Amino acid sequence: MASVGPSAASTQPALPSGPAVFKTIPYAFILPEILCGTWVWILVAATSVSLPLLQGWVMYVSLTSCLISLLLLLSYLLGFHRNSENWKVLDSLYHGTTAILYMSAAVLQANATINSEFSTNAPLNYQLNCAASFFAFLTTFLYILHAFSIYYQ
Repeated sequence: MASVGPSAASTQPALPSGPAVFKTIPYAFILPEILCGTWVWILVAATSVSLPLLQGWVMYVSLTSCLISLLLLLSYLLGFHRNSENWKVLDSLYHGTTAILYMSAAVLQANATINSEFSTNAPLNYQLNCAASFFAFLTTFLYILHAFSIYYQ
């Protein structure tokens, strides 16, 4: 009697739901992405914006990706994915695209930091912009890690 091999669905790792999201490697990055992204837009909002076009893009990217990541985290916690393979594709595309957008925002924030070094309220704005640049690059790194770990999983 020929044995039937395991189906393709049973060899795929199950998508986590509930508290297991915080213990599974690619999905455990979502909460730090939200927290670091929140710090980016709080710090940019705390500065006196000297370059509204540059820092407006940073605010848009950080706030939008923070909200979408929060919705994604809630959908994983509540189990909306129903272990569908499409959620992995959605997750990978979202985090890859957001990593690219966050990299552009981090570079623009670094430019705004350099330009704020010699502004009128230099010490305070410069320190806030330095912190915002740090968290922007850290958040970019987290999004890149998440996208690659989903891709290689």
